[in-house]
Amino acid sequence: MDSNYITILISSIPSVIVGYIIANILFRINAQKKSKQIIDEAKKTSEQLKKDKILQAKEKFLELKTEHEKVINERNRKIIELENKIKDKNNRLNQKMEDINRKSKDISKKREDIETKLNAIEKKEEILNKEYQRQVSALENISGLTSKEAKKEIISVLQSEAKTEAMSIIQNTIDEAKLTANNEAKKIIIQTIQRVATEHAIENSVSVFNIESDDVKGRIIGREGRNIRTLEASTGVEIIVDDTPEAIILSCFDPVRREIARLSLHKLVSDGRIHPARIEEVVNKTEKQLEHEIIQTGKKTCIDLGIHGLHPELIRMVGRMKYRSSYGQNLLQHSRETANLCATMASELGLNPKSAKRAGLLHDIGKVPDDEPELPHAILGMKLAEKYGEKKDICNAIGAHHDEIEMNHIISPIIQVCDAISGARPGARREIVEAYIQRLKELENIALSHKGVLKSYAIQAGRELRVIVESEKISDDQAMSISQEISQKVENEMTYPGQVKVTVIRETRAVSIAK
Repeated sequence: MDSNYITILISSIPSVIVGYIIANILFRINAQKKSKQIIDEAKKTSEQLKKDKILQAKEKFLELKTEHEKVINERNRKIIELENKIKDKNNRLNQKMEDINRKSKDISKKREDIETKLNAIEKKEEILNKEYQRQVSALENISGLTSKEAKKEIISVLQSEAKTEAMSIIQNTIDEAKLTANNEAKKIIIQTIQRVATEHAIENSVSVFNIESDDVKGRIIGREGRNIRTLEASTGVEIIVDDTPEAIILSCFDPVRREIARLSLHKLVSDGRIHPARIEEVVNKTEKQLEHEIIQTGKKTCIDLGIHGLHPELIRMVGRMKYRSSYGQNLLQHSRETANLCATMASELGLNPKSAKRAGLLHDIGKVPDDEPELPHAILGMKLAEKYGEKKDICNAIGAHHDEIEMNHIISPIIQVCDAISGARPGARREIVEAYIQRLKELENIALSHKGVLKSYAIQAGRELRVIVESEKISDDQAMSISQEISQKVENEMTYPGQVKVTVIRETRAVSIAK
């Protein structure tokens, strides 16, 4: 069985080999046919692509040719327009040249006429000169003097007469000037005052904050009065919440504090969130905002008065004048009024009005420094002006307007006079207010002179002094001692009506932050 199988297998091998060879030959023949077909198709495709590209190139060429022709036509059109314009200009120029030639001919003709007339005039002058010489010779023969000698004689007589008349005129002028100088000075001052619009001073130490409804009052007071106490402690303003409908009264002698309290209240009421932490945050922001407004006020004042080149620190001091009064007269209004008076008077006297106006505006800057050294405000203002680069005449005018130093420049007396005019006019100042404000400041300064005192506020028209101390440095027992020391010092050093209540506030806070 096995031998038959092997025999059959061996006999089938040649047929398998022959079949493989035939299949291989057939596969190669088919492969050659397919490759030829593929090559033919590729040739056809390339020919078609070539034709398409040639067509696209021809279309692109035609498009470019069309665009080029359009550009050339546009250029030709512009060239034709330019040629037409040039022709028009040439025609106009030719017309003008013809006009000029015609006018030049007219001028030449007129020149000839004028030369003819001049020749006639010269002939007449020769005749007159000869006649004049003849008359002079005749006069010399009659008088026995030459013309030069006669001239000298006449000149000497006229000189003596002129000297006599001049001395008489000078003496009369001096006498008249002495009589009228005082009247002229008064006239200039009156004209200066009349040309400047002024306002009367207003004594005001309270502001009214209007609210929409009385329900807001309860929110401002807060639980157990915490909100209103925090607001008073942060601003130093007494807040009076009474039966006045839809209004809260802010009382303080310092207008800066009143304004901070008013703006802070407005923000708190508008926002709706009123609690101690929020109040302190708003007050701090308002203080920074007011400082910005002070600078803007200073810049606006300088622009209104036409004063340029002031140092930024001087501009800030000018803005601070808005919140300072002098004997009840607003310091900024007083300085503006003085500046306008100075400019007007300098113009009347023929001096430089810009320098006078600049000195008039800055003459009281010594009243609004950041610190208050023991110097007269005129001297302090002069030192500040020197520090910030003002000219010598401006500095001298500031320092001399109360006669603390000698006046070395001509505008210095003008500043002094105009300062007196602004302060002495009816309704300008009220000394009662200035004394009242000075007393309240002295109260606060007495409290601030003690160690550990953070803030001090005089309220209730000076009948109460609230003192806020640092809780880390001052204990409860020390707070009591400070209260007694301050009250004793006030009693010994100050004169005041009634009594002054000294309240020392020591507050401990525990703050932690959740992250």
